[in-house]
Amino acid sequence: MDKIKLIAINDSNRESLEIYHKLRENAFTKDNSFIADSPKVVNILLKTEIEVKSILATQEYYDEFEELISLKKIPKLFVIKKEEMEKIIGHKIHHNCMMHGIRPDDTSLENMGQNIIMLDEITSTENVGSIARSAAALGVTSYMLPKQAPHPYSRRALRVSMGHISKLHVHIYDDIFSALNSLKADGYKIFGAEVTENSTSLKDVKIPKKWVLLMGHEGKGLSEEVIEMCDEIVEIEMMDDVRSFNVGIAASILMYQFKNSTNLI
Repeated sequence: MDKIKLIAINDSNRESLEIYHKLRENAFTKDNSFIADSPKVVNILLKTEIEVKSILATQEYYDEFEELISLKKIPKLFVIKKEEMEKIIGHKIHHNCMMHGIRPDDTSLENMGQNIIMLDEITSTENVGSIARSAAALGVTSYMLPKQAPHPYSRRALRVSMGHISKLHVHIYDDIFSALNSLKADGYKIFGAEVTENSTSLKDVKIPKKWVLLMGHEGKGLSEEVIEMCDEIVEIEMMDDVRSFNVGIAASILMYQFKNSTNLI
């Protein structure tokens, strides 16, 4: 194993660290750069094929994970004191590591898996990240999001997903109606998650081989126009005096049932 070579940094304003200053929550550069935070997230990404441009971390991080880091050819490994790293973040931090990577290209619709979790008009970065983490845990390997939503490789979404977004095929779509038509033409059955007069209870849903589970806006849910595009509407049975689940929790319950149901077509 080759000894890793570190570049010592004493000044957080050094030009070579501009990317760590510049990229905040939903920002990306033209080359699709992103920033990841914390050893848990960074170490998961280091085990993938994602291109890593640099790491900015303390000596303690490099000492602990030298073997993992050495397995990937990383052009720049900056070593910095935690106090200087906090100047970059702008507040106190509990971790000691950041990473500059290039997010992978979107997966085409033709190459998505048989089971897809799809979001419509989602606004919460935390929900985008938590749904990605649940999908990876439950074996739903494909994730579709609208162009106007927080990107799953944005800083906070990536952190909330614990880096597990890297295990998913991601497709960002422009128009939900065109996307749904394309999915239907490819043999997917579209299930919308919503409470309506004609909703099917989750326990009674028959699960086909190819399905898309569509989650709506955190507050408004799915629009009437989108509901009409769905093949079936499904709802989670709950107590009468409880109106709904958080979209991230609802997505997790639905994905678990869809993946583990014995009620198959």
